[in-house]
Amino acid sequence: MNKKILITGGSGLVGSDLVSALLEKGGYELFLVGRNETLPEYNDKVKKIKIDFAADWNESELPPDLYAIIHLSQAENFRDFPGKAKEVFYINTLSTLRLVDHATKSKINHFIFASSGGVYGTDGMFREDDRGGYTKEMGFYLGTKYCSEVLLENYFDLLNVIILRFFFVYGKGQNQSMLIPRLISRVKDGESITLQGQSGMKINPVHVSDATKAIIASLNLQGSHKLNVAGPEVLSLREIGEKIGTAVGRIPQFSIDETIVPKNLIGDLSKMKELLINPSIKFEDGIKTMI
Repeated sequence: MNKKILITGGSGLVGSDLVSALLEKGGYELFLVGRNETLPEYNDKVKKIKIDFAADWNESELPPDLYAIIHLSQAENFRDFPGKAKEVFYINTLSTLRLVDHATKSKINHFIFASSGGVYGTDGMFREDDRGGYTKEMGFYLGTKYCSEVLLENYFDLLNVIILRFFFVYGKGQNQSMLIPRLISRVKDGESITLQGQSGMKINPVHVSDATKAIIASLNLQGSHKLNVAGPEVLSLREIGEKIGTAVGRIPQFSIDETIVPKNLIGDLSKMKELLINPSIKFEDGIKTMI
């Protein structure tokens, strides 16, 4: 019997890749939640449910007998503060509470939540048990993710809650406002990339296919966990720009700002490798699909 899985944010980079991977794997009946105009068409094993988390909705609209809820939704206007603050909170935080509460009452096995490595909030390489705490500098969007994590911790003993902290996911078809597509555009157009210090911040971005594999692996976890999902290489912004330059055949241009000390955001992979997967896509290979 196919396992029923509800996926929010199914039209996004990770969501669309996840749906394709689950369909290829087989054994699942998928329900995609979103506004109808944003959801792509799939086969009859994928059903669409029209819900706008920023508006009124009712838990009765969700299908019965679910095995898991994978909550990937995030507000499109997450950078618009305070203009879209209420919408961002409704989609990123209030919907999380309502969905996990529904999962508990309906005895759903797994609740998987897409958070961000940015919730650590400071400079360094971070393990899941590091507790940075929210600061104003993190901004409203990361504040909503942090709030969601705090709410979800209260459900850890009631069902399998898996919080996945993603570090700079990238891949083909990604929104052009995100970091890696912006850097590709700047290199292609001959525009300079501003670096804090000589090399800029260091990150370990994860390709969408590795992110998807991590989500699928989390469906088999027992117990509740917080897990980093990051890529296998730690790269400075300069190194990322140079690798993009090699891929597009242009020498990247950099401008240096020595007045700001870069703050690195690197996810420790120990628990990811132990409980989920060992990420395998190197950056120079991952960006080839985007160029």
